[in-house]
Amino acid sequence: MAEVKLLGTLPSPFVYRVIWALKLKGVPFEFVEEDVFSNEKSALLLKYNPVHKKIPVLVHGEKPVCDSMVILEYIEEMWPQSPLMPNDPYDRALARFWIKFGEDKGVAVWKMFHSNQDEESRMKEILEMLQTIEEHGIGEKKIFHGDKIGSLEIAFGSMLYWLQILEDIVGVKLFDSHKFPGLHAWFENFKKAPVIEENLPDRDGISLFFKRRRENLLAPA
Repeated sequence: MAEVKLLGTLPSPFVYRVIWALKLKGVPFEFVEEDVFSNEKSALLLKYNPVHKKIPVLVHGEKPVCDSMVILEYIEEMWPQSPLMPNDPYDRALARFWIKFGEDKGVAVWKMFHSNQDEESRMKEILEMLQTIEEHGIGEKKIFHGDKIGSLEIAFGSMLYWLQILEDIVGVKLFDSHKFPGLHAWFENFKKAPVIEENLPDRDGISLFFKRRRENLLAPA
């Protein structure tokens, strides 16, 4: 079997998407820590992702694959066991639709962390995103299917886990269990899935890292 390496940094939600997918598939891999906040990128990162110079990067037999959701697609096709996508073509199309929805709307989460500007509009956008998922992703029209963890669940689970951490740092409460009971209950079950629970990042460590990172970003020049 060709060697599998994952270039990343553990505070990254996008890296954890790939870790969870590999663990769900039972694919052994070597994790290569990258200091992505250094002014100088490593030679390894520049070699495997010369275009964007970002993590995560999956290297399979010296062939690099970049972008977390593209990597999940590659993992699904390369290792078909324990599927991450539904078998039915229509259900797969729905999963892809909602993954893209989360990727497009979830940008507001990361922008909220990086800047104090337009904070009200970003919080409004996040609340609208959560409400849409609550209304159309939970209940009779659910897009999350039972206890199964796949690419869709990984995409939203990573976003919600880091959203709660960033809420504490920024000092807001958006993902409220009373406003979004269905989504909140789903997320709690998601975290209890064995592979996810065994591979969750240390919340206190992640929180401290991002708190310091935000202080540096917002410090006067």
